Amino acid sequence: MTTCSDRGLLCHQRARHGALVALAPALKGGAFSAILTGMAVFGSAAWAAPADIRTDFGDTDILVTLPQPALTQAPLPDNAAELADTIQQQILQARRDGDPRYLGYASGLLSQWPEDRLTDRLRVLRATVRQSLHQFDDARADLQTVINTANDPTQKRQAQLTLANLELVQGRYEQAAVQCQALIESSPGLVAHSCQAQVQGRTGHPQAAYQQLLDRTRAEQRHNSSARLWAEGTLADLAAQLGDARARDHWRFILSQQPDDLYTRARLADWFLDNNQPENTLPLTEGYEHVDSLAVIQAIAMLQTNHPQANAVITRLRERFSEARWRGSLLHERDLARFQLDVEGQPQQALSHALANWQDQREPEDTRLVLRASVAAGEEEPANTVRNWLNQHRQTDSRFPETDS
Repeated sequence: MTTCSDRGLLCHQRARHGALVALAPALKGGAFSAILTGMAVFGSAAWAAPADIRTDFGDTDILVTLPQPALTQAPLPDNAAELADTIQQQILQARRDGDPRYLGYASGLLSQWPEDRLTDRLRVLRATVRQSLHQFDDARADLQTVINTANDPTQKRQAQLTLANLELVQGRYEQAAVQCQALIESSPGLVAHSCQAQVQGRTGHPQAAYQQLLDRTRAEQRHNSSARLWAEGTLADLAAQLGDARARDHWRFILSQQPDDLYTRARLADWFLDNNQPENTLPLTEGYEHVDSLAVIQAIAMLQTNHPQANAVITRLRERFSEARWRGSLLHERDLARFQLDVEGQPQQALSHALANWQDQREPEDTRLVLRASVAAGEEEPANTVRNWLNQHRQTDSRFPETDS
């Protein structure tokens, strides 16, 4: 539960029969909390430069293959519809590949488009890109503009769904509930009811939310497949919150339909770690080392299984995070915090990054990381702050044993 939320990038369209559907299950947080997140700047913190760049490679060796948009400057489309199609494809490409550079390409094109020529669809897409880059206030402003002024009811519903996800990512549940209720009234279906179930699950009613959505999903399982996958993802998150092993089955179903759903792959891999099955985690992460969240999960599983490649994987991750911190362009602060906590054994540093991340993103994975790092570092104040926030929203989660500390 993702990512930019940890369920990540939101991209939806209206189905032919008129129901709102999801083109891609979001990575809350996510992503893409998540798995696709944007640039986090660390203020006045000073980072040491990495070691000297090695040059022990041949003149003809290929060091990296750049995406096509990086090699050629695409001309700005002549009309808004064509630009929107291009932006949407770049968002989907970022989600499929776990490559945030495509978000940069999309942002660059949007910055060239005159503000007074923005259509409702372009504003929604710009908000999606901004959310993925952690520009939450700007994203919220774009979405509110569409909700308040849109003549196209489809784009208004899309804006409501995207805003609901943004509010969930930031732990603003009352605001999310308003958007979810508006969706239920205007476009009832699995996506709208999944939205409502997520809010209910985070505000004291996870069991009822799970059962009601499960019943509805079973009744409508022959309908739109995208909406069904969206509901299955929500059911998985709720089941995991409840400590119910059916979470694994929901995630496995999604991967059977969409093997490259990065949020789902990470959540299932993490579930196996939580349930002391690191040997089942490793196959899920193989081939996805370029995605920070999956690479960190892989490193933890390798340590737990004494894998012969553990040191090599950890070294590459250490260099990746070091370079990103030096440049001031760290993409996944939650992943760095977890790496420091579970791989490097540096709870104080992990707590610092986990807290910085929690200021903007309050998905269960973000909250749990602050609790774990606080306990490991022996710092009660941050843990108490999080516990008070959880109590305020009546939020319980079987993955938060630290709340009883």
